[in-house]
Amino acid sequence: MKDLTISLIQANLHWEQIDANLAMFEEKIWAIKETDLIVLPEMFTTGFSMNAENLAEPVGGKTFKWMRQMATQQKCAITGSYIVKDGDDYFNRLYFVYPDGLAVNYDKKHLFNLASEGENYTPGNDRLILEYMGWRIHPLICYDLRFPVWARSRKTEERTYEYDLLLYVANWPNTRVNAWDTLLKARAIENLSYCVGVNRVGEDGAPKNYNGHSGAYSAKGEELAFSADREEIMTVTLSAKDLQDYRSNFPFQLDADDFEIK
Repeated sequence: MKDLTISLIQANLHWEQIDANLAMFEEKIWAIKETDLIVLPEMFTTGFSMNAENLAEPVGGKTFKWMRQMATQQKCAITGSYIVKDGDDYFNRLYFVYPDGLAVNYDKKHLFNLASEGENYTPGNDRLILEYMGWRIHPLICYDLRFPVWARSRKTEERTYEYDLLLYVANWPNTRVNAWDTLLKARAIENLSYCVGVNRVGEDGAPKNYNGHSGAYSAKGEELAFSADREEIMTVTLSAKDLQDYRSNFPFQLDADDFEIK
């Protein structure tokens, strides 16, 4: 396990315009010189739209092919969520695409019913913990942040820690951004893990306003990167040694409760 460099793209999205967003993010991605992982916001091709029937792409469609092209050309991983139709169901689906073009995915578990997300999308039921460059990464989506049990690192016979990096992509409005800031730090501290959150800026068609507050936090809850109120690309390197040393010096996870999610 070596250091991991991550680029967080905090952007203003074009409302329900897939091609415009892909072009915009492509330009931003080409501006990144060296990184291991690029993180895009939730529903990065449309904004947080409930218009699933008209905006959903088939499995392996345009956006997936674009993500695979970006990953292979830039020789880094890329992740973010967009609207996917799989069978008869619509999902807010996150893809993590590796530099070789292979991919894994996670469907948002906790749907934001205050915005009728549950009426338009199907929830996922499976957690995803993936391996990349010696790191174990647990990606989640926006409203999942409010539910600590779903994110909790559990002890197993093989491992004390399920993951090393907790990753959230979001469209989190500015009216509740204090919760976003607080919970990102809390998830880092309680799981003795790095925690990264990528949010958008600007206004969507709901209309809702967003002020970013994308950031990266150490296992101590220390701020490693932060940006608000503007479009910005932040690149931060996560130290493997710092994480391993902190876990060795403060092995709180050894006293964690055993539990199961049903």
